[in-house]
Amino acid sequence: MKADHKVVERYLKTAKGQIDGILKMVEEDRYCIDISNQILSTNALLRKANKEILAAHMRHCVKEAIEDNNNEKIEEMIKIIDGLLK
Repeated sequence: MKADHKVVERYLKTAKGQIDGILKMVEEDRYCIDISNQILSTNALLRKANKEILAAHMRHCVKEAIEDNNNEKIEEMIKIIDGLLK
């Protein structure tokens, strides 16, 4: 992986902590909107981590694949983009 490991790890560790907090909120039967807001916040962190990883992938792996005339990485990105747009 060519992405900045520290940045990605920070996002993921924070999201992990939030998920633990969400589970505790559910166990404590907390207010639904509060739980939903925490889930949305966690989703935002996961999206940031994914954006960091995909940007690095495009800057390095996809760029190299294009230079080598290898369409496999481009097809992978098309599938990822398709999944993001659903």
